[in-house]
Amino acid sequence: MWPLLSLVYSPRRGVALLALLVASQGSLAQDHTEPFQVGVLYWSMNIPGQVAMRHGLEAEAERINEAAKKSEQRPVVLIPHVAGDDVMGIERQIAQMNELIAKDVDIIIAQPTDNAALVRPLKAANDAGIPVVAYDQYISGGKLTAYVTSDNYQAGYLDGEYIAWKFPDTQTLKLILVEYPHVSSTVERVNGLLDGLRDQKQPYKILRSYTAIEPKSGKIAGESILKDFPNPGDVDVVFSVNDGGGLAVVDVLFAAGRNEICIATIDGDPASVKNIEDGKLTCIDSAQFCGRLGGESMTLAYRILNGEHVAEHTLIPVFPVTPETRERYTGWVGTIPEGFQKPWPSKKPYWENTPRSVTNRE
Repeated sequence: MWPLLSLVYSPRRGVALLALLVASQGSLAQDHTEPFQVGVLYWSMNIPGQVAMRHGLEAEAERINEAAKKSEQRPVVLIPHVAGDDVMGIERQIAQMNELIAKDVDIIIAQPTDNAALVRPLKAANDAGIPVVAYDQYISGGKLTAYVTSDNYQAGYLDGEYIAWKFPDTQTLKLILVEYPHVSSTVERVNGLLDGLRDQKQPYKILRSYTAIEPKSGKIAGESILKDFPNPGDVDVVFSVNDGGGLAVVDVLFAAGRNEICIATIDGDPASVKNIEDGKLTCIDSAQFCGRLGGESMTLAYRILNGEHVAEHTLIPVFPVTPETRERYTGWVGTIPEGFQKPWPSKKPYWENTPRSVTNRE
């Protein structure tokens, strides 16, 4: 066979290369079906919402591969790594990303454990021409090809406006924050909460902040709250940035009989939804669609691998689970419900169900 002169597009490098290909039809078919190598950096397998995100991502990869069989498109093979949520998780993830870059994978999907820690590996991936998709958390330096996350500011804001509805406007709320200031999502949630309270003109005083994001640290935070504020009436509201730590806080406070405290949280863990149904401290949980979040990151990655243009920043809406809205909520892996009129005062009285692309990070 005569050599075949062809213009070949490399989805990883993002450039067209003029190549001289000498190949039989059989070898061309083999190259066409060679799987894309997709490195995946997961954060924790101890935080249920993150486990659901992983399931969503891997289910989408399976769907892509089934479709690829029928259409003769290239499938994907995932190369997964879990950082872990211990103190070494951040350093471990840095090493894992560097390992994927050394393997020259076709694309990296990352759920960062820290906004700043992966800056140097991201820049190294940029230099190597490897696109990177981040989900759930952002990386604060370097160039991401795409970033997909829940609307974390919206999550905190929904909590704030709902809490304001539950308390008299004349009451200065005694507020405790259970936060985690190391990643963008949890910082945005706190900002949203405080803005939601302010927009509803609800006065508040932050009594103290504790750091927790998973069960062990959540239990410690709950015990510290009881020690620091031992009397009923000392605290009106506890806001937890996620259910990973927040559920343990609820358990500790409930066991101590502190039923006067309203817990506002974020994630939509089934156990937290059950607490709302049972009237167990939790007043509102702004729930993520975790499966959709993980799946969307895989969808975007595959489109990038196939040379398509994608939005740089995609926000998935969150749903305010309360006693008034519980029946509408479909769960972590459910479809996003139809929009509806909120039963509480709001500057945006209609809850929108549509993911949206934004120009700048929010």
